[in-house]
Amino acid sequence: MFERDLHRPRYHFLPEANWLNDPNGLIQWQGQYHLFYQYNPHGAFHGTIHWGHAASADLVHWQHLPIALAPSPNGPDAAGVWSGCAVNNHGVPTLLYTGVQPQTQCLAWSDDDLLTWHKQPQPVLQAPLADLNIVGGQRGWEWRDPWGWLEDDTWYMLLGSGIRNVGGTVLLYESKDLFHWTYLHPILIGDRNDLGDVWECPNLFRLGDRYVLLISVIPEFRHTYYLIGDYAQQKFHPATRGKTDHGAYFYAAQTMRDETGRRLMWGWIKEGRDAQAQRAAGWSGVMSLPRVLDLLPDGTLSMVVAPELTALRDKHAHWTDLTFSPDAPDVLDNVQGRCLEINAEFELIDAEKFGLWICCSPDGEERTLIAYDVAQQCLSIDRQQSSLSPAADKAVDIAPLPIGLGERLTLRIFIDQSIVEVFASRQICLTSRIYPTRADSSGVRLAALGGRATLKSLDLWTMKAIKI
Repeated sequence: MFERDLHRPRYHFLPEANWLNDPNGLIQWQGQYHLFYQYNPHGAFHGTIHWGHAASADLVHWQHLPIALAPSPNGPDAAGVWSGCAVNNHGVPTLLYTGVQPQTQCLAWSDDDLLTWHKQPQPVLQAPLADLNIVGGQRGWEWRDPWGWLEDDTWYMLLGSGIRNVGGTVLLYESKDLFHWTYLHPILIGDRNDLGDVWECPNLFRLGDRYVLLISVIPEFRHTYYLIGDYAQQKFHPATRGKTDHGAYFYAAQTMRDETGRRLMWGWIKEGRDAQAQRAAGWSGVMSLPRVLDLLPDGTLSMVVAPELTALRDKHAHWTDLTFSPDAPDVLDNVQGRCLEINAEFELIDAEKFGLWICCSPDGEERTLIAYDVAQQCLSIDRQQSSLSPAADKAVDIAPLPIGLGERLTLRIFIDQSIVEVFASRQICLTSRIYPTRADSSGVRLAALGGRATLKSLDLWTMKAIKI
């Protein structure tokens, strides 16, 4: 159906067709990774939200499974099955999720290894307490996206919300059985002038001796932020803050702890083209590559692609110790590909900017620049020439990236048709969307502006499709 689609990713997960948004219910069960996600089976637009479902033994190749949750007529989720989490309730896989209009918290469980689900007929939480002064009216309060865990013999659940005229918040509840919940208090309240009116998709988890809180911010609707700090007396005390991704397309991130103890994270990669183009394409939204999270010595969050993805590497090329400048012949002149992994290490000489052009047409009419700006100390993806289509976003995505004297710039770049995910220094991620219209917009070139730079090493692989 999509064989000739120049923009449909080949090795990122996405449904067979139609709409995808938030990752949900991440869990490993009997050795299989299970990925649930917000899904509209009726078209490439947000509406009639279900939970799609896929499973993988290796984090790379995914099997589509039947829809896990669909709206129940006259049920609390009749208008949509919104985001939530999966927990292991003493051997029973259980989903907590939000039904909408109004937003209520619902529960479902499986007795056949996550293939079919039984819903609790009534919400396990009907409404927020009236005196909380939650953003929104009685039918439109912002109160959603449960995140649950078991601590000793008590279940805890976070809900994303916002306090009117104050700011985003994460609310804490407790239960002995997952069915009957008691409100405790906010674990953190923000400033609406700093981090928005509403926080959604909260995640709280431990990394080393610290805790990490993930929040996705409304009305910004662009970034998932991480807060690193301490969780004590059931309150979160942040010390460090950052973005899980500095692009405008990675959102609603959710994490899970796998059987090896790794903390894995996925995010929804949104589209960078208009709604009409998405409907015409027949699909919208892609899941990011899985990232492994850890803490760096400076207290910031480390994010690297799960090593399992190296299984997709195919043809390989390697270069070392090449000095390049604006007028020098390009040794990458014959390199082509729209599904690539590139690992590159650069050393500055006197260039103002340096990096790589990707998805270049032979005449340069379409091309995207991934470059480091020495004066501004930032990494960018410049998409101003990435596409001839008027439906495609064209902007410059920027991430701050200080590099000390004598340090090298190390980039790991994943290109997958219309997706670019860039990882730098283990802690800076920059995800973007590009939509080249020409079939020959597939070249890779060295880029040096205003001077020279040295390519210390570059490894490039074509990437195999995961064929889902």
